[in-house]
Amino acid sequence: MITKLLIANRGEIACRVIKTAKKMGIATVAVYSDADREALHVRMADEAVHIGPSPAKDSYLRIDKIIAACQATGAQAVHPGYGFLSENPKFTEALEAAGIIFVGPPVKAIEAMGDKITSKKLAAAAGVSTVPGHMGLIDDAEHAVIISRSIGYPVMIKASAGGGGKGMRIAHDDEEAREGFARSKSEAAASFGDDRIFIEKFVTEPRHIEIQLIGDSHGNVLYLNERECSIQRRNQKVIEEAPSPFLDEATRKAMGEQSVALAKAVGYQSAGTVEFIVDKDRKFYFLEMNTRLQVEHPVTELITGLDLVELMLRAANGEKLPLTQDQVQRKGWAIESRLYAEDPYRNFLPSTGRLTKYRPPAESASETLHVRNDTGVFEGGDISTFYDPMIAKLCTWAPTRIEAIDAMAVALDSFEVEGVGNNLPFLATVMEQERFREGRLTTGYIAEEFPEGFSGATLSEQHQLDVAAAAALLMSRREARHGFAASEWHWHVQIGEQALPVTVGETADGYTVGADWRSIAARLDWVPGAGLARVEWSDGRQSVFKVKATTTGFRIRYRGADLKVQVLAPHVASLLKHMPVKVPPDMSKYLLCPMPGQVVRIDVAEGDIVEDGQTLAVVEAMKMENVLKAEKRARVSKVHAVAGSVLAVDQVILEFEAVA
Repeated sequence: MITKLLIANRGEIACRVIKTAKKMGIATVAVYSDADREALHVRMADEAVHIGPSPAKDSYLRIDKIIAACQATGAQAVHPGYGFLSENPKFTEALEAAGIIFVGPPVKAIEAMGDKITSKKLAAAAGVSTVPGHMGLIDDAEHAVIISRSIGYPVMIKASAGGGGKGMRIAHDDEEAREGFARSKSEAAASFGDDRIFIEKFVTEPRHIEIQLIGDSHGNVLYLNERECSIQRRNQKVIEEAPSPFLDEATRKAMGEQSVALAKAVGYQSAGTVEFIVDKDRKFYFLEMNTRLQVEHPVTELITGLDLVELMLRAANGEKLPLTQDQVQRKGWAIESRLYAEDPYRNFLPSTGRLTKYRPPAESASETLHVRNDTGVFEGGDISTFYDPMIAKLCTWAPTRIEAIDAMAVALDSFEVEGVGNNLPFLATVMEQERFREGRLTTGYIAEEFPEGFSGATLSEQHQLDVAAAAALLMSRREARHGFAASEWHWHVQIGEQALPVTVGETADGYTVGADWRSIAARLDWVPGAGLARVEWSDGRQSVFKVKATTTGFRIRYRGADLKVQVLAPHVASLLKHMPVKVPPDMSKYLLCPMPGQVVRIDVAEGDIVEDGQTLAVVEAMKMENVLKAEKRARVSKVHAVAGSVLAVDQVILEFEAVA
């Protein structure tokens, strides 16, 4: 029986594993690098062992240091989480040789499924539907072009040892195949120490749907329904849900049974996930098998009522699964939003720094609503350049999909994060989109819905009225707090170009708000200076606004929109037309570094004339290579950086001048 467990990971997944281990009465050991000395997982564990410098290669990827930590603390078992060493067969072998239990599948299963080329061959042999492609290795960029042509564009170029969206590119023509091969090979070498590449057909209108498996050492393997993971950016999942709004029972059963067949073919035990690409006709094709716990496992837990970490630990103890396939339930709907430290207004580029404010919504569980937040950070902590930029995984569960989405929208509005760029406004925007709410998803969703990138949400008419009414309520409360009492306030609310007269009157238990010839009763939960304002409307809706007072009103963030709202007395508003407008400086003649990172290469020289779409430079941040391209025809007048330069956000890389 495992009595002490070492978690060979960090961040939210380490915290997640610690929670279940403690629930089971298992003592926990954390490991940490220099950068994580004050991390949340270190605080939560019963013991903690320092394993090296901040770079993962010198700490979390050091097999010898993990084993030494086990031996020093008496930990009998290791849970690897995801990433790092979780799918490294050498790690599993080293643990076995040291007499330490690995909480995961046997080494042979990891080896078989860890290599994408080998796994596809095994899947085909096990009767699993696979995508057409070239399963051999690719020699060079020209070989990649030849293979891509033979398969037929578009194709997906992938790292054989890849994962997490790294080392993956879609190519629609020969030029993109050459560039994709080079970038995938480079990213694969940097991220996995393995630059082997393969190519397969890219399925159009694809959905990414995966089957969660759990197995024991007695030959039992179950599928625990599916997860829809189609909302992706750069092949990295952003929003997941369970079940899928697309599958029917027959397809779900077929995918589940094929996944189980593949798992049994390699003697699988513990948690694992078989990923599929599903086309518009519900034809599905094997993508890969992840021989570990998935990032998005909470949505499966919420609809099944199972604790996957507990099942993994019990399987590692040699116990049989406590249920049969017929007993696996699917109740309600769960949504997960991945909160990343990345700036959606800068093409989702990574952001680092200190979390000056981190206040997630309260977790709760009832018959009609669950709110869950898996995190590994805290207010005052740092988002480091050394690791994945995930801040938290916010999950909601409700009896129906729309109820779960609405609950997520409120939870996102209630989540306060300051100090680093983050994707909260983007996530909130998606929750309001008609296409998402209808479940019309593909892996191209973000590119299709945000072709010009994200610049903030456009609020519906109802939400605009909500903001105007809320701003008037806030100003009335603020004025009353300052001693300017009135039975009725009259305000001019200005949101961008929209102006609206709003009247606020006090009642015995709240307010009445009149705007746009409509009137509604409301209750306001807000104290001047607080960052959140909650409003309960008399029509049964609830709204949560992020609020910051300004000289003439408020900065209000709501459902993905970030608004400067002026709330003025009518006689003051009449003077607005006389106020000067500040014009922002023209930065179009500069190529600015969009995130903190290191220059991989500069592709142009001073005096070169560049064309729209031409590659100018490649900047690496958090092991992802970002290609920076020209936005218009111009001449390079000055080069401010060289390969190897470490740049801050908005630091100038190139300077341009106009050409005739």
